[in-house]
Amino acid sequence: MNTIISFFQNGAEFMYPIALVLVVGLAIAVERFIFLTNAKVSNRRAFDRILPLLRKKDYGAVVDLARQSKAPVGRIVAAGIARLQQTPRRDEIEYAMEEGVMEAVPRLEKRTPYLATLANIATLLGLLGTIMGLIEAFTAVANADPAVKATLLSNSISLAMNTTAFGLIVAIPLLMLHAMLQSKTTEIVDSLEMAGVKCLNIMSAANAFAAKSRSTDAAK
Repeated sequence: MNTIISFFQNGAEFMYPIALVLVVGLAIAVERFIFLTNAKVSNRRAFDRILPLLRKKDYGAVVDLARQSKAPVGRIVAAGIARLQQTPRRDEIEYAMEEGVMEAVPRLEKRTPYLATLANIATLLGLLGTIMGLIEAFTAVANADPAVKATLLSNSISLAMNTTAFGLIVAIPLLMLHAMLQSKTTEIVDSLEMAGVKCLNIMSAANAFAAKSRSTDAAK
């Protein structure tokens, strides 16, 4: 513990903004992880409830469920049903559902790109702190006794490198968290698209069956 405190203190004032970047990045990562986990679970629950209703062609119940649920998949299917009531064309219904997916994506990706930006900021702050430390070190040894110049310079450079090390210590986990959250977001978007295709196929099949029944009745 003393080593960590000494390491932090030796990095001078640049350690504090880097630490602030770490705190902000971790807060964003935790918030996004909780949000994406809840979104994944709510989508799965909503889809499991929507699928039987679609198979029974109970579109009104699906729309009511979508209004009550915050799951994106409910809004996507509800958009498809709304378009189905206007036109039976599959491509039109598909476009409406794709719009629903596109509306859901920004909410899923929100704030995640900040992690990569914060990682870059931490790295740059670390480099800036080291450069400023080196400038101070060379300035300090300029008028020092020649006998102690080498020792003084090496010690000063060693301390100045602390900010670069701390910047990288912060940046690497933030980049890993960014990659993990991006992967999780992509997984949810893919599941939304897959759920949309399944629901579209069910609605199209039901619509085709209804059209066939009407033509059969008309022929009679």
